[in-house]
Amino acid sequence: MLKDFKEFAFKGNVLDMAIGVIIGAAFGKIVTSLVNDLIMPIISILTGGINFTDLKYVITPKHGDIAENAIAYGSFIQNVVNFFIIAFCIFIFVRLIEKFKKKEDAKVEEAPAKADDVVLLEEIRDLLKAKK
Repeated sequence: MLKDFKEFAFKGNVLDMAIGVIIGAAFGKIVTSLVNDLIMPIISILTGGINFTDLKYVITPKHGDIAENAIAYGSFIQNVVNFFIIAFCIFIFVRLIEKFKKKEDAKVEEAPAKADDVVLLEEIRDLLKAKK
């Protein structure tokens, strides 16, 4: 069982996926900071000073030891902005990778140069066809 686990864990695809997950988590933190610290304050200024994290619909207010029960739709709006930024960045990244793959595929598809004897035989064949 340990041998099977080693084979699974050290395959290239699994390691690539693990690296992707770690980088994705770090990227998510960067995007969250971008949205919370840069984009949302600008949107707040444009909307007249509204702080989206404070937007909520209070169902039952705080009363004594009983906590407030509210729907925090401002936080939801902020998470939607996070999602769209991450989705856009992934879209751009995938398009860049596709462009590089197309360039590599075009290089690979070029036919290798034919040997001199093959070229000579093809010329002879073409001349014989032309005589008929």
